[in-house]
Amino acid sequence: MIRLAADYIISPLGEGTDVNLHAVLSGKTGVKKITDWPDVEPFFASLFNQSVNFTALAVSTLQQVIEFAGIDITDSRTVLIISSTKGENFQLAEPADAIAKHFRLSTQPIVISNACTSGVCAQIIAQRLIQHGDCDTAVILGIDLQSRFIVSGFQSFKALSPLTCQPFDTQMQGLNVGEAAAAMVLTNKEIPSHWQLTHGSIHNDANHISAPSRDGEGSYLCLRDVLQDNNPSEISMVSLHGTGTIYNDMMESVAMHRAGLDNVPACSLKGNFGHTMGAAGVLETILSLHALQEHKLLPTLGYHSQGTPHPLNLSAKSRDSHNNTEILIKLISGFGGTNAAVRYSKMQ
Repeated sequence: MIRLAADYIISPLGEGTDVNLHAVLSGKTGVKKITDWPDVEPFFASLFNQSVNFTALAVSTLQQVIEFAGIDITDSRTVLIISSTKGENFQLAEPADAIAKHFRLSTQPIVISNACTSGVCAQIIAQRLIQHGDCDTAVILGIDLQSRFIVSGFQSFKALSPLTCQPFDTQMQGLNVGEAAAAMVLTNKEIPSHWQLTHGSIHNDANHISAPSRDGEGSYLCLRDVLQDNNPSEISMVSLHGTGTIYNDMMESVAMHRAGLDNVPACSLKGNFGHTMGAAGVLETILSLHALQEHKLLPTLGYHSQGTPHPLNLSAKSRDSHNNTEILIKLISGFGGTNAAVRYSKMQ
């Protein structure tokens, strides 16, 4: 049994999981218009108010989650997994080594860089390592900061929204980028915990370097795998990728329909945090679990009317959850046709 031992989030909406959760439930967003980046057209994003150092942010987030979990990160049966799409100045090995040196780790950190699916893939890698007996505890850090290169790249794709993004809405015009760090600790040790990670799945479409498969095949297969024999009505919520881009959001609605999950409450947090890339899968999993723990369903900020081929059970405001089974599915997809999903269930 793989339990969630602790978690922590630092984002433009604040420090701490509870702070970020209540900001989301109250409809707050970190997305605003950015006009002061040299040689970059104005864009909407959720960024820290001041320049942040990648390694310093990583260390600060990890220190908090380690303290909350009460673990010894230097233990040889503990592994650190870092999820990031671009690391620090496009370097992943160097900041990973710096973090390992800071905490005096006895094991080499594992770096997962698999486009936007990285944060969910990191959870699945942790699950596999623990199940195979390679470690007892995995500390997962999802982290990304934005750069001129990333913003200019999305602008060249015409993928950025001229306003705060509107996932799954008829008026969706693209995505907003975001910055955040989110950490979680998974362990097989018998500790007090509300949640257990039960299933994980990764499928690749190999459809296009940036566009998802139109039939949502990879996402559908991930949903099918983690759904197992559960009736869709037993699922409390599906946390979607929901970038606010037409191809992604349409694809996810197709995958949800094929999996029979049309009526299950769903959400996207991109209107609150923007697309935090390597941090997204970790951040969104954590907040979804804590919302369900408070019997709440997360809102999809910016959503007003259905703009996808198949309707989804979305709301622009938070709602009460009336599902006593407390099962979460987190779905995500990324460049290169990557897709991943995890399923968490309430501890019995």
